[in-house]
Amino acid sequence: MTSVPISPRLLKGGLVLIDPRSSAVQRVITLQYNPDTLSRTLQTQSFSPGSEGGNRSEALRLKGPPIETIKLDAEIDATDQMEVGNSLAAQTGIHAQLAALETIVYPSSDQLNGNNALARSGTLEIVPMESLLTLFVWSKNRILPVRVTDFSITEEAFDPQLNPIRAKVSLSMRVLSVDDLGFDTKGGSLFMIYQKQKEQLASLSRTGGLGALGIGALP
Repeated sequence: MTSVPISPRLLKGGLVLIDPRSSAVQRVITLQYNPDTLSRTLQTQSFSPGSEGGNRSEALRLKGPPIETIKLDAEIDATDQMEVGNSLAAQTGIHAQLAALETIVYPSSDQLNGNNALARSGTLEIVPMESLLTLFVWSKNRILPVRVTDFSITEEAFDPQLNPIRAKVSLSMRVLSVDDLGFDTKGGSLFMIYQKQKEQLASLSRTGGLGALGIGALP
């Protein structure tokens, strides 16, 4: 009997929306296909010695964690689902998947109606509407609180009713650190776990001696 090799379970990346106060999970959005690439940019938060009012003693000081930005392109395709008779895909294409992503950057209709009612009643100060906390999950080693800063959709194919059936979504996200969220929040706690994991991984990295750089000692 020929044994059939068992393929490892493919983990998916995605987004998790949680209540910022109770940490209860409100929605899980799984990317249909993992992106081929993930772009990350880290902007150092440092002092500027030598500038007006600057102090040379601050040249090596950091004001806080770097500002990290993550960018990815994700594909959504309903073709396979339509071929196997998925009723939702047949009726609406990928509208539902797109809406799940788009509503991340929308205040809820209840919040909008509530603020409108306050404005009509003459309330002078309208409190900004609080959104759910978005977590970007890319394996157990990367669970990051983020804010979606840029979001674009390119719809590439449509069914006869003009429902989109294939699209590419480009997401830009800014990682929220303890500078943004504080230490005593779920998001701040997750950020600190993320940073400590980085430090642990960095300690495992092999470092070379000065000889590898072609020098025996520093001058």
